[in-house]
Amino acid sequence: MADSLHPSTLGEILDRTAHLYRVRFLVFLGIASFPIGLLLVYAGGIALLVSWANTGEKPQNVDPTGYAIAVFSLVAIGFAALALFLGVSALAAAAMNHAASRASLGQTITIRDSYKAAWRRGWRAIGLYFVEIIAIWVLPFGAWFVLVFLSAGIAALMASLGIGGGGFFFLIEFLVVVGLAVYGFWIALQLSLAFPTFVVEQMGVWAALRRSFSLAKGTRGRILLLYLLCAALNWILSMAVMFPVLIGMALIRGAGSPQNAQTFGIVLALVIYGSGFLVQALTRPVYGIALMLFYYDQRIRQEGFDIEWMMLKAGLIVPADHPAQLLPEGGNDSSHGWSGAESGEATPMDALSPVGAGRSIPAIPAIHPVENDPTTEHELGETL
Repeated sequence: MADSLHPSTLGEILDRTAHLYRVRFLVFLGIASFPIGLLLVYAGGIALLVSWANTGEKPQNVDPTGYAIAVFSLVAIGFAALALFLGVSALAAAAMNHAASRASLGQTITIRDSYKAAWRRGWRAIGLYFVEIIAIWVLPFGAWFVLVFLSAGIAALMASLGIGGGGFFFLIEFLVVVGLAVYGFWIALQLSLAFPTFVVEQMGVWAALRRSFSLAKGTRGRILLLYLLCAALNWILSMAVMFPVLIGMALIRGAGSPQNAQTFGIVLALVIYGSGFLVQALTRPVYGIALMLFYYDQRIRQEGFDIEWMMLKAGLIVPADHPAQLLPEGGNDSSHGWSGAESGEATPMDALSPVGAGRSIPAIPAIHPVENDPTTEHELGETL
């Protein structure tokens, strides 16, 4: 893509996604495996704990206080594990987009460098991830819960008064659920380019969200097709992994006996969860790479990014405040903890910031002749 930037069709984007994923398979799989592996370890630990508790001798009298403390501890551990998983997932999403951006522009990528770049703006990445979860999942499910609660209360009240209307309430609930599902898909499409924007343009959370709304215009249908294709791929891979496992478990002698039913049930659950996590690790890079390619495709269509990139590589664009950003392969390797975006130092993607992004570095910097370069204005026009 770096050498032949041009507006791409959906087929070209999918083909490019498959190519980038294939040639850098281990890097993308390694980035996606961190949150999936964490969740797998937690699920495996819970399964082993349940198995150990069930195999022990059952006490005749259970101390209510001790039981309550145990339950509270498990719930607290569950919430802590969920928070940790979401935080690692946010860093993984930022690292995935960083790797996808560099790979799509023909630059080298590593797992360590991708996570290091994500770590510099870790809190903001987590904030963006949580905002997306709230907008796409929490709000629709919260509205659905309130709807169910209110409809149940109204139905009980009408029943006590001897008033019918159950079919009408069912229709209303169905229409509301459909509306919430449509909203979920719509907001997911609107925010689909938020992380690519956040990573490449080094924006804040709200600026990245607004920018995603703008860039997604005109390509939401293609992104929806991408989501549907990835969902189908996920299902196909899940079935391809699950069927051999189920057949193998069924062929094991004594698997259905009462003595081994519990053990095999736990083993089967672990295998199922492990297979699901493996499929997730395999398919997540497809989303990250494809959405990054959609991001650059929209910038080419809306902002002429292909011309800007060629001028940048040719040395015809020199950021006035940060001339070191002239080289696309360059970058700042210093660490700023989790507040690198606030330090005021340039980042590797600053030279690619678009017009109107609100950054201190000019969006498309002023064109300055390179020192000691006798290129005339006429020659510059021929070069462009």
